[in-house]
Amino acid sequence: MKILVDIARILLGAVFIFSGFVKGVDPLGSTYKFVDYFTAFHLTFLSPLAFTLALLQNAAETLIGIALLFRLRTNTAAWAVLLFMAFYTPLTFIIAMTNPVTDCGCFGDALILTNWQTFFKNIVLMALAVLVFVRRKKFAPVYSPLTEWICIAAFAVAVVGISIHGYRHLPLFDFRPYSIGSDIAQGMIVPEGMPADEFVTTLFYEKDGVVKEFPEQHDYPWNDPTWVWKDTKSVLVKKGYEPPIHDFSLVTAATGEDITDAVLSNEGYTFLLVAYRLDEANQQALKQADTLAQFCRDNGYGFYCLTSSLQDEIDEIKTALGLSYDFCLTDGIALKTIIRANPGLVLLEKGTVIDKWHFYDMPNAKELTPNLLSCALQHRANVSDSRLLYLLLSLFALAAFAFFDYRKK
Repeated sequence: MKILVDIARILLGAVFIFSGFVKGVDPLGSTYKFVDYFTAFHLTFLSPLAFTLALLQNAAETLIGIALLFRLRTNTAAWAVLLFMAFYTPLTFIIAMTNPVTDCGCFGDALILTNWQTFFKNIVLMALAVLVFVRRKKFAPVYSPLTEWICIAAFAVAVVGISIHGYRHLPLFDFRPYSIGSDIAQGMIVPEGMPADEFVTTLFYEKDGVVKEFPEQHDYPWNDPTWVWKDTKSVLVKKGYEPPIHDFSLVTAATGEDITDAVLSNEGYTFLLVAYRLDEANQQALKQADTLAQFCRDNGYGFYCLTSSLQDEIDEIKTALGLSYDFCLTDGIALKTIIRANPGLVLLEKGTVIDKWHFYDMPNAKELTPNLLSCALQHRANVSDSRLLYLLLSLFALAAFAFFDYRKK
């Protein structure tokens, strides 16, 4: 039984750490998911709390996992994991039944599960949580209570720090289809042989004041002029293959021209300033981007601001800030997926993402050279160095803790 309980504890700890971490590095992604759920359940008044709730949930998951894995305050951790699963298991059942959103977001963008897969996963975790809870008093303390709380507090600071870093800059790890190195055009292709969406279409015809339904696959009175067509409705019955990138398009705000293919096939460099909501975007960054737009004009590169804001908002912000660059209209969800910043800057070369910047880290036009690939590589090297430092410190802390934990046994 002891081995079984230890396996349950370790599995729970590993799953909670993974779930909390992959969402914690991308707190805005979790925020958007909370807003989606609030909207679906008509709780939009809670939307202002979405970011705070995302931080708390992701930190709680990670800390519960760490506490279980390293036997820190095991009684408290056992209560926490049981309450956590007792809340989310029935909730995910309701979500699976009603399907208000297609992706639960329980593992962020790192691992996409359907709502039913999430529910069955939670059933397994609930069973493990019950086993750990029932046997919680059998876990002998490894450290003094003060040491345990100090360790948990240190881990909490690290976990929240990673989330704040992801919010003020960009996530340490990008699991989305617009990550560095992604070919956007390639990501929009549906491979040959993949299943397509299946629909059931119903035709509505009227005769003598009576409207009758005719399934499309059955005979309908197309050759009887006494029947008058009234309506056609199609219902999706089976979802087909959906490419990773399926809602990316660029339509110029001024003329309504679709320039998606032209931008993605452009042999040179193209900057995309992504500001999904202009009224919420950092105004100083929008103004700073104007100098980058001038740099692009001087060197023959493309520069477009992508937004989902209305034309009146675009005209107002252009006049107020004196902006000279062109605006394109793009789906808001796509913009929030492309980059976790408002605004954020993306650099493309022939449709491939070669660099991204949060508005806090946007490059100064005076520091750029016409060889933007070199600038991008230098920026990526600096980001990689910072990420490597975070990882090494985290791994060293975990390894040291695991070693002393083993010595205590």
